[in-house]
Amino acid sequence: MKQWLKKVAIQLMAAIRFLPLPVVRGLGWTLGQVLYVLARQRKHIALTNWQLCFPGDDEATRRRGVKAHIVAFAQTWLDRGWLWHAPREVVARRVRLTGHVEALQGDGPVVLFAPHFVGLDAGWAGITLHLPRPCCGLYAPQQDALVDNWMAQGRRRFGDPQVIAKWQGLKPLAAAVRAGKPLYLLPDMDHGLTDSIWAPFYGHQVATLTSLPRFAALGRAKVVPILVRLTPQGYDVEVLPAWDQYPTADLAADVARMNSELERMIAVQPEQYYWVHKRFKTRPPGEPSVYG
Repeated sequence: MKQWLKKVAIQLMAAIRFLPLPVVRGLGWTLGQVLYVLARQRKHIALTNWQLCFPGDDEATRRRGVKAHIVAFAQTWLDRGWLWHAPREVVARRVRLTGHVEALQGDGPVVLFAPHFVGLDAGWAGITLHLPRPCCGLYAPQQDALVDNWMAQGRRRFGDPQVIAKWQGLKPLAAAVRAGKPLYLLPDMDHGLTDSIWAPFYGHQVATLTSLPRFAALGRAKVVPILVRLTPQGYDVEVLPAWDQYPTADLAADVARMNSELERMIAVQPEQYYWVHKRFKTRPPGEPSVYG
């Protein structure tokens, strides 16, 4: 895409802040219907993931779930227009921090387990906006400088967070966590076998990052899960209870527990999990691709 088109697209996203939320969600619903028809590859990936995770669902149920997912994906993408550009009071009103918020109080080290639900950017906004202490997070720079700057500014809007590039390694993250900055971590994607081990997920062995227990151990931090839900009023960012006795000395058991806890979180809102990602891309030796 040419640079001028990217600039126009960013300006249109910024203009979304002037629209009432029901109008934004209606536009997202329409965009989702279009994507369900045109984005065939991503729809195929999502349908495959859904079938692997919910084999008891018939085809009609599976397709309804995936359509609802793609609609939610489109709605949350357009919501970035107001998340990153609307006045602070608008974002604070639409993004609620709920649940066991007391688990994040004080200055003790915390790692937030924040899986890839479609509202992940709202989750980050809710934490950085409502918590009285700065947070930290990992950032993968975008290839396009214009898009990278737009996304970086949007994610640094509230709370003066410390954003650490992935290439900087573990030491800055561990130091930030020990200094009392909650780490917002999204360790549930398939990045191959680098820094990953095999662990069960919905009855399948999947390549699973070990970063959650490793960072928690390095920072001597408790792990607190975050469940982000898209709602008609905006988003609920629910703080769940901290995990007891985590991490342990058994890395494989810790990673398996992470996936098991994730399954329970997905069960609350299965259509809002990030099914368009190739979660089963890396295969055990000798097993073919599930995506064709």
